[in-house]
Amino acid sequence: MIIKTAEFVGSFVKLTQCPPPDKPEYAFIGRSNVGKSSLINMLTGRKGLAKVSVTPGKTQTINHFIINSNWYLVDLPGYGYAKVSKENRKKWEIMIQEYLVKRPNLQCVFLLVDSRIPPQQSDLDFANRLGTAQVPFVIVFTKTDDKKFDVKNITAFKTAMLQTWETLPDFFITSAEKHRGKDELLFYIEEVNKQFTRN
Repeated sequence: MIIKTAEFVGSFVKLTQCPPPDKPEYAFIGRSNVGKSSLINMLTGRKGLAKVSVTPGKTQTINHFIINSNWYLVDLPGYGYAKVSKENRKKWEIMIQEYLVKRPNLQCVFLLVDSRIPPQQSDLDFANRLGTAQVPFVIVFTKTDDKKFDVKNITAFKTAMLQTWETLPDFFITSAEKHRGKDELLFYIEEVNKQFTRN
């Protein structure tokens, strides 16, 4: 897939505010500071499409982007150690949960995992939540260009998942810096798009 256009549609705090569910949609989520914005910018080829921040928890809304006028890319708030109040964090959790479970055109969630660190319980818990809710998802390992990257962390994550999963979801290895995994992710989206039917 070649991305010709990528445009910001809007930021929303309620499911009812989101665009009409008439196009396939893909959501990106992960722990705060996992490299989500950088990955989105790399995939779309638009440097400033998603706002990159060194401050965890910068994304606080459901952010929709329309790609090639025929599918939506969604940037969701991160989870984990963001410096926000418990009250705001609870609001995020409710907002994200409602979106993930009730958005009818959501085709797949891209769950981003930092390849530089050992498996984090918050990532494993989120994967289990998606599985329990029967939300389709894949795992995207980020920051594999970093000097702290260790392939053992990827192996350990898969091993940890196999403690509760019979079969694992698809995995992608990425580097926003080196554009690693871009073709594979876009090909995956393209193939899923072919199967999308409007309700």
